[in-house]
Amino acid sequence: MMDFTKIKASLEKNGYSVKVFASSAEARDYLDGEIDGQTVGIGGSVTVEQLGLYDVLSKHNEVFWHWRPKDGDEREKAKNAGVYISSVNGISENGEIVNIDGTGNRVASVTYGHEKVYLVAGQNKIAPDLEAAIFRARNVAAPLNAKRLGVKTPCAVNGDKCYDCSSPSRICKSLSVLWRAPGGCGYEVVLVEEDLGY
Repeated sequence: MMDFTKIKASLEKNGYSVKVFASSAEARDYLDGEIDGQTVGIGGSVTVEQLGLYDVLSKHNEVFWHWRPKDGDEREKAKNAGVYISSVNGISENGEIVNIDGTGNRVASVTYGHEKVYLVAGQNKIAPDLEAAIFRARNVAAPLNAKRLGVKTPCAVNGDKCYDCSSPSRICKSLSVLWRAPGGCGYEVVLVEEDLGY
C-alpha cells in the first residue's frame, strides 16, 4: 500500500479536498453517498468503469457517459452536468494533475463548467514529480488506452511508449496540467490504495 500522506497534503495545499480509501469498494460507496439527485457527467475512464460508478449512481442520479450511450448526445449532456467525474493520467507528489485527451471533452470538463468535479485515482497514477507524471501519461496511460481502443497507432501496436505519431487515430491530442485547483467550482480528489485504470 502506498502512503498517501505527502500527496494528500500537496493536493490540499493546491486547493483540493482529498479523501483516501483503502479499497475501490469504499471509494465507490463514498461517492454513491455523496452524489444524490444530481445530473452527472463522466469522462472516458477505465478507473470509473472498474469502480462500477455508472451503475450505482444511475439509480438515483441522471448520469451521462458516452461509454454507455442512450441517445448519442452523452458528451454534450455530460458537459452541462452539475457534477463531473473523471480519473487522471498522472498526479505528481507535489499535487500537479495531468490528463491527456483525444477529443478534449474530458480535459475541458475537468477544467471548467461544473459545480463539482471528482477526480478518482488509484495508487498507480502517482509519480514523483511533474515531469514523471507527464511521462507516465504519455508513455504508460496513452499506449494502454490506445491498445484498449484498438486504434492503429505505433503506441497501440507496440504497447510500449509514445511515438509522437501523426496518425489520424492518435488519441493523445491535448495535454492538461492543473498546477492548482481551478476557480469556479469545487474539486475533490479521491485516492484509492489500489491500482486502478491506466
